[in-house]
This record gives sequence, structure tokens and C-alpha cells, in this order.
Amino acid sequence: QKAAQNLEPLVPIKFCISSRTDSGVHALCNSAHLDIQRPPGKPAFNEKQLIRCLNYHLRHEPIRILKAQRVSSSFHARFSALSRTYIYRLLTGCAHYSQIPVFERDLCWAPTGPSLDVPAMQDAAQFLLGTHDFSTFRSLNSRTAFQPPVRTILQADIQPSPGFLSHHYENRRLEFWELQFKSRSFLYRQVRRMTGALVAVGQGKLTPHQIKELLERKDSLAFPSSAMAPPSGLFLKSVEY
Repeated sequence: QKAAQNLEPLVPIKFCISSRTDSGVHALCNSAHLDIQRPPGKPAFNEKQLIRCLNYHLRHEPIRILKAQRVSSSFHARFSALSRTYIYRLLTGCAHYSQIPVFERDLCWAPTGPSLDVPAMQDAAQFLLGTHDFSTFRSLNSRTAFQPPVRTILQADIQPSPGFLSHHYENRRLEFWELQFKSRSFLYRQVRRMTGALVAVGQGKLTPHQIKELLERKDSLAFPSSAMAPPSGLFLKSVEY
């Protein structure tokens, strides 16, 4: 938003972002809309000009504009979204945090202990699919306490994934996994709670059926406090319109 003010708009520019993330969470791609009112006699920016100008003023920040396009006046980056997809990156095979590759630091979660029982996690993920009251899988604060807790999970997959430069340390027997969740919208910290619960299943601390029981409790206080996944492994992958 600060970079956009350098475009010398007639009135201050306000960004409307499609999704907010917790501190420490990453975004491979996010979406926003903005209105730019130029002074009389100044032509409207085209898409290439807008991308180039914004990225120039963002050159020292860890953010880049990848694409810009004109939309109708009724479009809203948040409310027009059909779905949002998040991925959570897991690393197994680390007995201690010091074994996490330095290039992956703060970009994945490496739960300690033996390898995860991925088939059990995949069985448990099936209970999350569909429309449910996800009260147990949300964190409450003053802003979110009055949000409707019903959400529809369209996708909950667990797949092997390559790590960054992982072919250079194959001898270390590290394995990367990605959990992918898709829904029109998510509750506060819902993805981190779902991920943490599935990891607990993979560690043998919960059974797949206990995920179903947690859903049926419909109580955020029923969620095991030790099962919250940290923010570092979570990425907003895409917003679909």
C-alpha cells in the first residue's frame, strides 16, 4: 500500500486483500484489489506499467507483484473468491531441530520422533472433508468469536514433496511431505490445527477416529493444546476466482 502511494494517485489507495495470515506464515500467491484515481489528463496505468512501478518500489521488500488485470467495479478480492488453497510442509527424519537444512529453516515443520504413519494421517484426513462445524479446529479471539464455525473442506491431501536442493543431501534420509487443504474460507488458525491433529495421528498420539470425535465435540477447548502446528510450515498457495 505504501508502494502504491508512489504512483501519485489523486486520492490515497487502499488495498483489499483476499486473505490474511498469521505472523510467520508465508504466501506463494495472494490477491488484492485496489482503485487508482489518476489526476486529470493523466492516462490510466496499463497492467505492465502497474507491475513494473509497484515492483520498483517493492525492490527492498520480500514481496513481488506477479500479475495485474482490470476487474469490474463489483469485484472484491476477498468476497469474490471461490476457494483458497493452503499447503503445509512437513519434514521427517530429523531427530533434532539442528538437522533441518539451513535452506529450509522457517519454511517447514520437522516434528521430532520416528517417521510419521502417513497412511493413518490420510485416513484421518477423510473425516475433515465435507461440511462440518469446525469449532474444535479454530482458535478464538475477540475478532473471531462470533464467526460462523461451519466450513466446507473441498480437499485434504497428503503427498510426498521435494525439498529445496534435497537431491544434494539424499544421504541424510530426510523426507518432505505436503498437506494441501482447499476451502472457500477457513477459520482462524484452522489449517494449523488440522495439520497438528493429523501429525498427532501420524505420531500415534491420536487415532484417525479421534479426529472425527474432535469434530463432533464442537469445542475449541477440546483441542489438544500440544497439537497446534507452528506457522513456519504454512503457505497460502492460491486464491481461485
